[in-house]
Amino acid sequence: MKDILFLNPVFKTMIWGGNKLATEYGYNLPSDNTGECWAVSAHKNGDCTIKNGEFEGKALSWLWDNHKELFGNAAGEVFPLLVKIIDAKTDLSIQVHPDDAYAKANENGALGKTECWYILDCDEDGEIVIGHNAKDKEELKEMIEGNRWQELIRVCPIKKGDFFQIEPGTVHAIKKGTMILETQQNSDITYRLYDYGRLENGKPRELHIDKSIDVIGCPHIDKEVRGKLIRSEECDIEELISCNFYSVQRISMHGEQDFEQSNKFLNISVINGSGVIDGYNVIKGDHFIIPSGYGTYHLKGDMELIVSHI
Repeated sequence: MKDILFLNPVFKTMIWGGNKLATEYGYNLPSDNTGECWAVSAHKNGDCTIKNGEFEGKALSWLWDNHKELFGNAAGEVFPLLVKIIDAKTDLSIQVHPDDAYAKANENGALGKTECWYILDCDEDGEIVIGHNAKDKEELKEMIEGNRWQELIRVCPIKKGDFFQIEPGTVHAIKKGTMILETQQNSDITYRLYDYGRLENGKPRELHIDKSIDVIGCPHIDKEVRGKLIRSEECDIEELISCNFYSVQRISMHGEQDFEQSNKFLNISVINGSGVIDGYNVIKGDHFIIPSGYGTYHLKGDMELIVSHI
């Protein structure tokens, strides 16, 4: 019987971060400006370690390199996914991500970044930036050069439980008072388009205008997501997205049920409540991987989970 792999998150101090990762999830934070919890990550900029079992203390990247059988011998040099919880106390910069081809050519062979957001919580009048209003690249350049940001940027209202797929080339930003769970490709490549003139250590943060213009899709096209919802007495299972890089589900448990682990691996994050998985007590803020070949697992409790796999 293979162990479920529980993970120690990595935390990132950010100019826009707050302390809700402590107050909402009980994490021990490095500062009151902690913006990100890298919950399932094997990236060199934040490599989670294993909490339990025979691999306790080992980095997830080490496990990927040395025990590929735990991940169904999945292809690729790096663990393919990265799961974060993000706490935006203030607005994030307006940014865009490249696709694999552009990142490979321009970022030393790095992966591009396709990502998706599940809104964990937000202010009553919460908003995000997603998309832009330029009809083509020429108008995009004119609006950027003219600092016509309010005219260019599309702002959308949000509520708790909303879900968004952020394709490469999509202008986007998380705005203040918002907490999200983000599932993404294992990449840390972000092009900053606009940062409200903020200073960090007395200096403006770096912008990436030329690369942003290169990769921004024109015109913006909204991506419709959210699939079927299966309800039962014991749980509700909602398909949020299935794309070339990941599939993501939301499971709302209100009882107990067996599930089959038939994927190369499963990432699971407990985003609300508490329960038990195969004898392990789990609470809000726990993150774990069910490895390849695990077979049937049993969930019991009153809790909400976000599950992802390739």
